[in-house]
Amino acid sequence: MIAIDNILVSDEVVEKQFVCNLDKCKGGCCVDGDTGAPITQEEAGIIEDIYPQIRHLLSPKAIAHIEEEGTHTFDDEYGLVTPTLNGGICVYGYYDEKGIVKCAIEHVYKEGKIGFKKPISCHLFPIRITEYDTFEALNYEPRETLCKPACKLGKSLKVPVYQFLKEPLIRKYGEEFYEALDATAKAHFGIEE
Repeated sequence: MIAIDNILVSDEVVEKQFVCNLDKCKGGCCVDGDTGAPITQEEAGIIEDIYPQIRHLLSPKAIAHIEEEGTHTFDDEYGLVTPTLNGGICVYGYYDEKGIVKCAIEHVYKEGKIGFKKPISCHLFPIRITEYDTFEALNYEPRETLCKPACKLGKSLKVPVYQFLKEPLIRKYGEEFYEALDATAKAHFGIEE
């Protein structure tokens, strides 16, 4: 375990290798799961505000669900989450021309129309954050079957999980946190550039 301030990072985040392989998994992390993506109260408000700007990318079923139930929901285990359609695809997911599930929020962000990329829990996947009273724990939790291609690609490219997730780690915890994690990985785990 690596401790940086009040954040505990599992050794697997440094030791394991991972690079998303969308051609193989087809964005299945947006479909497969017990519930929607965990979101913060702040993210729930942002999603509610940007919904009109992403609505055009959503399926008629997703639009009907959101307009009936709301832009977020509550799960007993995870708290605030994005809604899903019948326990499957996230309402903010859509299929592109290759049959890959993409995020409507991220799509509109990349067009420069909104300033919010996507929920941090989605951006950090396969790292999961567990919040405790005095610290946060970051664990590596890929889906066993779904993420096999990403684990294989990461291994072939020799990309540690934390390096693959540099952008969201900095987004969540800042540049200083990432630099400390990177320095620890290089000094104690033999990670190279």
